Amino acid sequence: LQWSSPPEAIERFKSQEIRIPPPQFYELCRLCNFSSLRQLHRFSSDRALEGCERWMPVMLTASDGYIQLLPGDELYPEDPDYTGEKKIIMSTDKKVEDLMKEGSVFHRIVIKNINNLAVYVNIQAKYKHMNPLMMKSDCSDYNSRL
Repeated sequence: LQWSSPPEAIERFKSQEIRIPPPQFYELCRLCNFSSLRQLHRFSSDRALEGCERWMPVMLTASDGYIQLLPGDELYPEDPDYTGEKKIIMSTDKKVEDLMKEGSVFHRIVIKNINNLAVYVNIQAKYKHMNPLMMKSDCSDYNSRL
């Protein structure tokens, strides 16, 4: 085990030293909003009583990758399959790039392959939460010092 700041963990992921599943990549991108542990602690304390939201990512299979849709995304189903009993499969023959060009309301993780993830969010976060920085695993544009 090795301690890594969120940007360091993302760099290690990019260099394929470690694997980070999409939900954890999303959270690391959210943590990149904070420049210090003190700032994160202050934010956490301030919003602690605001509430939480249950999420269920919905996988959309495209011809060249996957998109994990999250609540608020324009493609997110009105009635997601929280239990897995409905066995709903969302797929399209379109490419991920085309889906991104066609869309305008995003809350999603784009997965090109196991080492190529991107977070796209342009919705207002609920409960005074912090959206993740929109980030691709193949570029470095963050300034967290956590």
